[in-house]
Amino acid sequence: MAYKGISAALLEKHGAKVGDRISFKARDGSFDGIVMPRAELGDEHHLVLKLVNGYNVGVFVDGTEKLHRFEEQREVGKFHKKEITFKKGKPLLSIIHTGGTIASRVDYRTGGVVSAFTPEELLDLFPELDKMTNLRATLISNMFSEDIEPDHCTAMAKQIEKEIAAGSQGIVITHGTDTLAVSAAMVSFMAQNLPVPVAFVGSQRSSDRGSSDAEMNLMCAANFALNADFAGVTVCMHGTTSDDYCLVHEGTKVRKMHSSRRDAFRSINQRPWARVWRNGTVDFMRKDNLRRDATRKPLIREKFERKVALLKSYNDFDPELINYFTDKKYKGLVLEGTGLGHVPINDLDAATHKHKTTFENLKRFVDSGGIAVMTSQCLYGRINMNVYSTGRDLLKIGVLPGSDMLPETALVKLKWVLAQTSDVEKARGLMLTNMAGEITERTDPTTFIDQGCDNSMVPE
Repeated sequence: MAYKGISAALLEKHGAKVGDRISFKARDGSFDGIVMPRAELGDEHHLVLKLVNGYNVGVFVDGTEKLHRFEEQREVGKFHKKEITFKKGKPLLSIIHTGGTIASRVDYRTGGVVSAFTPEELLDLFPELDKMTNLRATLISNMFSEDIEPDHCTAMAKQIEKEIAAGSQGIVITHGTDTLAVSAAMVSFMAQNLPVPVAFVGSQRSSDRGSSDAEMNLMCAANFALNADFAGVTVCMHGTTSDDYCLVHEGTKVRKMHSSRRDAFRSINQRPWARVWRNGTVDFMRKDNLRRDATRKPLIREKFERKVALLKSYNDFDPELINYFTDKKYKGLVLEGTGLGHVPINDLDAATHKHKTTFENLKRFVDSGGIAVMTSQCLYGRINMNVYSTGRDLLKIGVLPGSDMLPETALVKLKWVLAQTSDVEKARGLMLTNMAGEITERTDPTTFIDQGCDNSMVPE
């Protein structure tokens, strides 16, 4: 938005405008940067500058400052669409764009960040990408990841099939980080037997920030997708808070574990597949991966069942929540239980009489043909419903143990399984079967804290 009052008069007095680079002394120090548009909620006493380090700063002005303008206006908040040209001898990389911070810019109306780039604009933002590959870019959506629906994952799976048919040697899916792991898990079930790597990638910091992880994450994902002897769905994100390397995680065993850290993504109950160093070198940390094979035919089964829900157990749990899903004819229910796989079902005193109703309502759901799967709020470790009587009672009424599946992974798997068969017993069997790396045979103790690659965090 346009400046007003004192800040507008100051700019006009010195012939400066949005996009100009200026320097001046103010009450809070000396400043040098590009004049950015005023945020909608900004006042007349502040100028917004983008400093040379990439950060934006609001500078208090009272109108007496002397501005020095030494660089003419440039386009602010805009990126040019770079023409995609074929380069002989370069491999083909496909980018499927869904939005998110990795492809975002500042919204100068509110001062916030919005998804705003088309896929072609990524080349202008990341010119190194244009040097290493021929690029195919497809726009699935341009939205925040909390708005992603299973239908968008269906579109991703179908587009993966198209890109493979077009000869792509690797596929990168740009995605917002908040639900990136959920989409990666769902696509892992929808798109199996892949001949090439598929790397979901995002960033915690937008591309216009000095601390942005966007470029490194994208370049590491591209290098892995193009060069690694690997096939399947992965997530590639920062491995440390520094710019050392990215970690490549299994699509069904990864979770965002911090709201803002650049190394927010962690493999849960599994080691990451690999490290990708800043120079593009790939160091594998596991050897049980499917290898790339151009002759392998992808198996795309993109359908899903909508009537599946995730229900978290908590103290003072309302038993009627379960009846809601039964009455609405839901086919599946993933329970995020406590510890080894429990929900409150024991009637012990006046305060816990309703626990009996919880048990009865769960039994009603299963008896009606619904599939209930138990997972753990602990995330790390695995379900064992044979240890305590609570778990054994739940097993008796047909609640399935979810092994070491993450709750969200179990949710999308159940959605996918129920779309593959209408046979309840067959569906129950599939939920107990490892389909895409979501269930491990044993728990590796090194995966709890250090991800299997850094012992510095393990207490002595």
